[in-house]
Amino acid sequence: MPERRDARTAWHAMSAEEALASLDATRTGLTDEVAQAKLAEHGPNRLQQAQGRPWWRRLLEQFNNILMLILIVAAVASLGLGQTLDALAILGVVIIIALIGFIQEGKAEQALESIRDMLSPQANVLRGGKRHTIDAEKLVPGDIVMVESGDRIPADLRLIEAKRLRTEEAALTGESTPVDKQTEPVEEEADLADRSAMAYASTIVAQGTAVGLVVETGTHTEIGRISEMLRDVEQLKTPLLQQLDRAGRVLAIFILAAAALTAAFGVIIHDQAVSAMFMAAVGLAVAAIPEGLPAIVTISLALGVQAMARRNAIIRRLPAVETLGSISTIFSDKTGTLTRNEMTAQAIWLPEGEFRLTGIGFKPEGKLHVAPSDVESDELGEAVTLDDYPALAHFLKVGVLCNDAELAEEEARWTIHGDPTEGALVVAAAKGDVDIRKLRDDHPRRDAIPFESERKYMATLNDLDGSRVLVKGAPDRLLEMCHRVRGDDGDTELDHQVWEERIHELSSRGLRVLALAEKDGEDISGELSDDHAEKGLVLLGLVGLLDPPREAAIKAVKQCLEAGIRPVMVTGDHAVTARAIAGQLGFAQTENAVSGRELEAMSDEELESKILTVDVFARAAPEHKLRLVKAMQAKGGICAMTGDGVNDGPALKRADVGVAMGIQGTEAAKQAAEMVLADDNFATIVSAIEEGRKVYDNIRKTITFILPTNGGQGLAIMLAVLGGTMLPVTPLQALWVNMVVAVTLGLALAFEKAEPDIMQRQPRDPSAALLDLFLLWRVVFVSVLLLIGVFGMFSWILVAQEGSAELARAGAVNMLVMGSAAYLINSRFLVNSALSSQGIFGSRPVWIAIGLVVLLQLGWTYIPLMQTIFGSAGLGPLHWFVILAGSVVIFLVVELEKWVLRQRKSSNTPSRGQQGNARTTTPH
Repeated sequence: MPERRDARTAWHAMSAEEALASLDATRTGLTDEVAQAKLAEHGPNRLQQAQGRPWWRRLLEQFNNILMLILIVAAVASLGLGQTLDALAILGVVIIIALIGFIQEGKAEQALESIRDMLSPQANVLRGGKRHTIDAEKLVPGDIVMVESGDRIPADLRLIEAKRLRTEEAALTGESTPVDKQTEPVEEEADLADRSAMAYASTIVAQGTAVGLVVETGTHTEIGRISEMLRDVEQLKTPLLQQLDRAGRVLAIFILAAAALTAAFGVIIHDQAVSAMFMAAVGLAVAAIPEGLPAIVTISLALGVQAMARRNAIIRRLPAVETLGSISTIFSDKTGTLTRNEMTAQAIWLPEGEFRLTGIGFKPEGKLHVAPSDVESDELGEAVTLDDYPALAHFLKVGVLCNDAELAEEEARWTIHGDPTEGALVVAAAKGDVDIRKLRDDHPRRDAIPFESERKYMATLNDLDGSRVLVKGAPDRLLEMCHRVRGDDGDTELDHQVWEERIHELSSRGLRVLALAEKDGEDISGELSDDHAEKGLVLLGLVGLLDPPREAAIKAVKQCLEAGIRPVMVTGDHAVTARAIAGQLGFAQTENAVSGRELEAMSDEELESKILTVDVFARAAPEHKLRLVKAMQAKGGICAMTGDGVNDGPALKRADVGVAMGIQGTEAAKQAAEMVLADDNFATIVSAIEEGRKVYDNIRKTITFILPTNGGQGLAIMLAVLGGTMLPVTPLQALWVNMVVAVTLGLALAFEKAEPDIMQRQPRDPSAALLDLFLLWRVVFVSVLLLIGVFGMFSWILVAQEGSAELARAGAVNMLVMGSAAYLINSRFLVNSALSSQGIFGSRPVWIAIGLVVLLQLGWTYIPLMQTIFGSAGLGPLHWFVILAGSVVIFLVVELEKWVLRQRKSSNTPSRGQQGNARTTTPH
């Protein structure tokens, strides 16, 4: 085993062979045994994680809130007035609420850290001469790694092979433009930016392909040595929480002003003692402040992120949780997202005629058959052997040689390493009994031009009956490059119209079409160039590939349309193929498809006029996606855009929610996106939107539930002072109510399931206020109901039953808590009725919370120590009956108010174009 080299070893000054020898490595890669030993020696290939906030700092930051600071000041002032018990109680509640936020925030940071782990990049590596895809963390010095356009370099590499390689090194060197790379050593004193024989960890491949030797990993890489992290830990503060902070400041000013004016009124008008009125003001403040609200809202967001991760939608930036509920359009790739990404060759069309292949997926089982004379027929002709059809045999060989994919059986499952489209050609050849490995060994590749979306083809230079250029790519592009066609009888003039009709025929069946061509390459002595590949080509034939729609995607498209969300397909496929797949998926507007060329010819204004009526954009390049996003946003749409390539980055960033593919996506796409799909499935986007709508719903429900409890207490204390009567709830008792409501009832709604009609509503207006007029009305309305209940109970015991002040206050506090518990059931549905067995008993968290609060109140009411501390007394059965009856009345009155709202809404049903705004003002 070689000694570990210093991170500053001049790998760039060594030749490729010297670097290989230095690490005891070969071009075929390490064996698994040697790789495991090196991993144990060098450790995982990862950077040290950024130092997290220490626990004590996270705890102190929980008090950095104006509402909490008001309570702390109130506690200190109470202590100064000799009200030790009140002061200790206030501080106790503050600490409990802070601990809730502290524990929750710790869990949220852990969740985000685990989500970051889920996004660890993959690496294509040669181990024992075979290509594997492994976690980049498992790379070791001596590994042979293959990279291509869009990949993030997983470790420091000494380049062995490089084809038109350019990398973006801004993260390391600050270079604003991609730099060219090659394999020859450079001067040992060369600056980092000039070490062209190296590709460094964390940089991105902007163009081309390469094979590199891993020379440094983890903290020994250049980026590790200078301690530069790819990305900081995501901040927990989202726009929603910032909006709540602003609301908290406004609420604090209002509460302090109300408390001061109330105390002053008591002193001046009713001639009350200053100390007594100060404590009344403290009581009003602590009663009205919703201490637990920020923690509960953040818990709701964290639960949403974790729930989305369980459904394969990995949220990289928390604000995306809020935005998801507003999505009105989803621009989606087709292959692998709407379809299964198990591309299968179904038809091959040669000058001699059409052949069909049986079998679906990557398993190399199936036969080649002569196609039936009736293209609509499912009856296949006789099975064929390649010996009888030399043109077919040659076509399949070219498809394998002009190809980077490999077919492998892993754990009793056939998989493709590489592009699934290329893999389909490998599987097709295997069905014809072609020995893939032997074919590639017998006809080695001398050079290659990798596929690029701008070029629309791939070309290789192989030893095949001499030197030969093999080309594979989009049929319309290759038809432009070919003038002759090759069959069993030799070359003939290419009839473009005939072959275009054949392309249309294959596309109309929902097949993606590729063309294969070749030319003699004997005159090519150096590097293969675009000029070599694009001139003098002879067409070999066409292959039609099927990528069947995902069943889950079909259901998800239907769900989107019901939810007022437009799915739009953006694909590189032929328009006929795209329309056929869109029709199978259930898209609404599939008659017209706009091609990439048509899109380029449109002005921005023309595109904006088309964007709302076209659901399929075919032959679209990644660069077109940015224009589509801008056009939709110009029409007021909120859109998600999927992407997997480096060229998708601008569109992903511009979209309201960029969605990267977790399996097929490049690291560049993942870095640009707010959300990553772990399963590359369109249905997962729809699930995330549903989860986002639910999270926002639950936050609104929580706010609407908690504020009336505080409002009822605050109004009760204010009215008592203004009326010069005894306080129905003391400051200490108000603190108790706030604490038990926050830690029990308040948390229940964060776990609430989505309402049944959540995906039948129009998308939420993102500019709509969190606390709109509807919610403010509900808060005031229920606050008044609770006020009536508290004062009614207090007065009934004190006057009608001639009970003590302690007994009356015990009744008032229990009325407030039980009334809040009844209102919790109302709050499960903001407008929809809760008057049903499902509405009342359908939530386990709600009834667990109610059970806990009942137990706490029984202890508070009857335990002598609690009676002493809080100045209460034990209630009798009649009292509890009245409290229960009052709670039921509150529940029924709120349900009546909801019924009135529903009647008004049904009599003023908005037009389709107005529904989005209507639904934001009267949420379900």
